[in-house]
Amino acid sequence: MSGRVIAGRYELATVLGQGGMGQVWTAYDQRLDRRVAVKLLRPDRVAGPTGSAAADELRRRFVRECRVTAQVDHPGLVTVHDAGSDGDDLFLVMQYVEGADLADHLAEQDPYPWPWAVAVAGQLCAVLCAVHAVPIVHRDLKPRNVMVRPDGTVTVLDLGVASVLDTDTTRLTHTGSPIGSPAYMAPEQAMGGAVGPYTDLYALGVLLHELLSGDVPFAGSTALGVLHRHLYEPPAPVRRARPEIPAALEALVLRLLAKDPQDRPASAQEVYEELAPLLPKQGTPAGPLDPTRPFLRPHAPWPDRAATPATAPVPPEDRPAATPWPAVASLISPAPQLSSTQLPASQLPPPPLTAPTSFTPPPPARPDVARAVDEVKKLLGEGRITQAVDILGSILPAAAAEHGERSPVVRILRKQYAATLMDDGQYRRALPELRRLAEDRTAETGPADAQVLQFRYDAAQCLEQLGEAAAALAEYRAVLPFYENAYGPVTTDPGRALDIRHRIGQLLLAVGEHTAGRAQLQALLYDAERTYGPHHPLPVDLRRRLSHQQDVRGG
Repeated sequence: MSGRVIAGRYELATVLGQGGMGQVWTAYDQRLDRRVAVKLLRPDRVAGPTGSAAADELRRRFVRECRVTAQVDHPGLVTVHDAGSDGDDLFLVMQYVEGADLADHLAEQDPYPWPWAVAVAGQLCAVLCAVHAVPIVHRDLKPRNVMVRPDGTVTVLDLGVASVLDTDTTRLTHTGSPIGSPAYMAPEQAMGGAVGPYTDLYALGVLLHELLSGDVPFAGSTALGVLHRHLYEPPAPVRRARPEIPAALEALVLRLLAKDPQDRPASAQEVYEELAPLLPKQGTPAGPLDPTRPFLRPHAPWPDRAATPATAPVPPEDRPAATPWPAVASLISPAPQLSSTQLPASQLPPPPLTAPTSFTPPPPARPDVARAVDEVKKLLGEGRITQAVDILGSILPAAAAEHGERSPVVRILRKQYAATLMDDGQYRRALPELRRLAEDRTAETGPADAQVLQFRYDAAQCLEQLGEAAAALAEYRAVLPFYENAYGPVTTDPGRALDIRHRIGQLLLAVGEHTAGRAQLQALLYDAERTYGPHHPLPVDLRRRLSHQQDVRGG
């Protein structure tokens, strides 16, 4: 396939890596004449035959996730240049990163210096803080997805790719296997539960354990055996093999590897703060690819790119005496004034204007709300969601001033704003808008109103995406009775009720309540088969999930 041109622009050169779902190539951007990396994915290997509904949904989600991840601005993330589809392949064009991946970097060191491990983890925490703030969960953090560059900085790859493959409808592949790498998979992820920032922190703990001890905490001859050990076996403390490792570092690794997400650190920021006292503060970098270099010499040139003098250096004794700096006052003294007779007529200043006795500035032009709404519709139709979000956010205050905060116009705009924020993956900004809409509507219509319930359901989705599993669980449980006919027949919606129960089951698994989560999904399977029939995607997915959980529990 070398020489194939993707999207009429990117010429594939050599294979960098290959897996079950695609390949990574070096390529040349023919338009900008630069080297890039191109990741090719085959939807049919994850979601079934090309042209199927699942494969088409995967393509749409792929483009959306690439758009969201491309908005994350952090020097520790690989830059996304382009994304789309070419023939049967999905492609992602990224910055070509020089250096070695962390797996190779580890293999070259025996043992891996523990300050290096701390420096790598510290940099990864900075990346995860930026990623989780969006919010995005990497889902597949491992050494092969981390590059160490010659200046020692760390770059994270494949952000968003696992998210695309691990959708709500495709958490398991069509073969029934979980998406991800078993050696780095958190217990809740192994059980098919909802994932969140706490899932990435567990993977960070596995990675840090591997750097310090030379091996992952849980290994085995089969994927199911590895996942079983994640669920039930405690990790070995790293100081057993290397007593020189600080006790505080060992304790942090064990907290990151807690089975229950609620027992792990609360955020990547908290992990960084615990690592900070262990980061190197003085010394000389060991050379290229030293991950402590960014802390010892921040923003220093790359070791192989430092400027070299054009001529031989002059010995200190032969250098001329340094010229003292002029006084500060002489540097900022005003320039000499020129009289008008010294300036040509073309450079003479214009005569002063006579100020009017009174002046009333014109009122600012009112934004045309109707025109802005039409523009938003056009942008949404073209898939330009980020622009639509910006326009909606800018016209809301003007619309409120013109029509009133509680007017139907403002309500419609605010509803569209919240929905567009969610579609753009901006759950943190969408959540307060949805809560406000729910409160205002509840005050007018009561808690059983269908629109109120939709706002609360969307708010629960935001909480779930933000990794606030306990809060999302509480919100789903609060709205579920309304959909199960507990408060009257008006809001009965069997499909929505089954969906909420599905999410509750996943969140129970996510917070470590495996028995309750499995019981929830087992009861859901019975009702889903009775409602939809045994061959509907939901009961098919549930059977696979429950079978996988049973296999993992049995080891």
